[in-house]
Formats: sequence, structure tokens, C-alpha cells
Amino acid sequence: MTTVRIALANLRTPSSPEESVQLAVAAIGDAAAAGARIVCFPECFVPGYRWPGTTRPAPDAVFLELAWRVIANAAAQHGIAVILGTERITPSGLQITALVINADGTIAGWQDKGQLDPGEESTYPVFGTTRHVFTAGPLTFGVVICHEGWRYPETVRWAVRRGAQVVFHPHYGIAEPGSYRPTSFADPANTFHEKAILCRAAENGCYVASVNCASEGSPTTSAIAGPDGTLICHHPYGQEGLLVADLDLDQATGLLASRCRTSPL
Repeated sequence: MTTVRIALANLRTPSSPEESVQLAVAAIGDAAAAGARIVCFPECFVPGYRWPGTTRPAPDAVFLELAWRVIANAAAQHGIAVILGTERITPSGLQITALVINADGTIAGWQDKGQLDPGEESTYPVFGTTRHVFTAGPLTFGVVICHEGWRYPETVRWAVRRGAQVVFHPHYGIAEPGSYRPTSFADPANTFHEKAILCRAAENGCYVASVNCASEGSPTTSAIAGPDGTLICHHPYGQEGLLVADLDLDQATGLLASRCRTSPL
């Protein structure tokens, strides 16, 4: 049996870009102290997701470069791989992405968000065009970001067909006015989103590790689904902290993903 311990950083929404880096560095140390090999952060955690109706500082390339360097140094100091939800400034506009950092602090690569929710295109107009898989020791993993993991099953399947035992799913969601406030994972009264995480795992024979920020009334919380589609664990709604779990990689066979006769990605 090959077991890997992973951590999901279910942290509060940072109040500023500077706090996002402080929170990330602290969580990296905490995850390493808990014995995790890799820690994943929510969507655009650094510098903070630009939620409609909120005001955040303008995109700052100098800040981002420094933030990535500080977080990579923390990864190297603690010997843990990091999946950092962040943004990139491109000639065509702002792009949602995940920066993958090796345990020695080197950059493994980027996974840009390839499917955007219509409501975020005005803020983040740039679509990613390529997908990747990464490794951390015995773990092979993919990254799908928010909307693309919930509504586009082929994004998860692409990674699993290329050897991913775990697909990480950084996302960001807060309560809408008058929305249902769940207290148990995949509550029938809740939105479809958490149920989709269970489906992505079961239909591909992989683990899906989904991570959100902690906020009052959050419609989703951080959770890990097993290759049979059952819930392994979830973090209490609205509470800050790390969700840590040991995953048996031998259980992630990817059998159902491998039997798919049509794979558009």
C-alpha cells in the first residue's frame, strides 16, 4: 500500500494581498508539521479572488512575483509541495491559474483555468489552453479549478487518463443573500456543487480533493472524495483550518477513466 498524506488549506478569505501571503506561509508550515507531502490552497488565494461587487487592489506583477518567491521559499524550508491558487497578468488580461511548487522550492509548472464561469469573464478574460499532470514523490496529480471541475467532467478525466491518482480542485465560493446554509456535506437542500465532486471521483476512479475558503454560510467546504465516490472527510463549514488525510494511492486505479471511449481533451 502506497499512502500519501495531503492537506487542504481551508483558510479565511484574506483581507489584503499581503495577508494572503502571510496566511499561505503559515499554512505551509502547519501542513508540513502535520506530515503532509503536499498542501493545496483555494482559487486565487494570492492575492485574493476578485469576487463580483468587491474591491481589491489592481493586479500587480511585482507583488505577485515577490509573493510566489516567498511562498516557494516556505515550501523549500518545510520540504512540502504546494498548489497555490493565484492569478497571472498576461498581454490579453488577467488569468486564473494555479502555481505548482516542488518540495525543494522549484517551480513545477502552472495549471491555467481553461473553463470560465460566464460571470467571471469580465474580470478574468483569459482562458487556459493546455492541461498538465504533476508529481510529488509517489503521487501523480492534476489540478482543475472551480467551475471547470464541477461542470466539465472531461477536465478531471484528462488528468486521470494520464496517471493522476488525485485531482485537486481549488475553488472559491461564498454565501449569496438568502441562500441555503449547509451544515453537512452534499446536503440535498444545497447546490449541486458538492455532489459533483463525488461524481468526478466515482466516474474516474480517482481521489478528488476540493478546497474552498472558510466563510460564514459558505455553500461548499473543503472535502476529499474517494475513488468509489464516497466522502472520505470534509472540513466544518465556516471554520478555518487544515483538512488533512492519508490517501491509499493503490485504490486510485483510474479504471473507469481509462475505459472512456471518447475523451475530447
